[in-house]
Amino acid sequence: MAKKISKRKEALLAKIDREKEYTLNEAVATVKDLKSAKFDETVELALNLNVDPRHADQMLRSSVVLPHGTGKKVIVAVFAKDAKIDEAKEAGADLIGNDELLAKIQEGQIDFDIVIATPDMMGVLGRVARILGPKGLMPNPKTGTVTPNIAEAVKNAKGGQVNFRTDKKGNIHAGVGKVSFSAEQLEENLQTFIAKINRLKPASAKGRYITNAALSLTMSPSVTLDSSELMDIK
Repeated sequence: MAKKISKRKEALLAKIDREKEYTLNEAVATVKDLKSAKFDETVELALNLNVDPRHADQMLRSSVVLPHGTGKKVIVAVFAKDAKIDEAKEAGADLIGNDELLAKIQEGQIDFDIVIATPDMMGVLGRVARILGPKGLMPNPKTGTVTPNIAEAVKNAKGGQVNFRTDKKGNIHAGVGKVSFSAEQLEENLQTFIAKINRLKPASAKGRYITNAALSLTMSPSVTLDSSELMDIK
């Protein structure tokens, strides 16, 4: 038996042309009109790239700082020593790594959204790599979360940094703002994110790079984006 579509979803689907590929401008205007939840929904971008993540040179993993942030309060944990601890505090880190925090992680208490570490602390973090890794929280130089410049990393994380990576099928999902953002803010965030994706195109990736793209809200159906337009964003 086919699952019955709720009246709410039916009303939202009526606002979308399922056969159309929307320009970025049109897509932003449309998803803003799809707001239906009582909370400030996240605007979510989904991309499918013509890459084969089984090859190391085609596995995309990086980060980008969105000009208008994500609209989400980010709790940052830092693992550092000596003067870098003060640097982290001054930059606004919420948790400073020590044996107590490490023990909490080992017990499965994950009370943060991102972990930043100085290179000399990676040996210590190796003890919880099996816990942080599957959650996408293990610091990595490619996302700027393993760095001697703790202050800059903390400020980026607090100011709208989005970490992303391709999954096994070449998909990337990211929150790029809130529905309460202005259309201009959302467009600028999207352009910044997509420009970064385009800059990371592997030399060995052949054919159409962005094969599919969609924009949606936390509680809405998605609209299909014109991937040709996206590939022209530099």
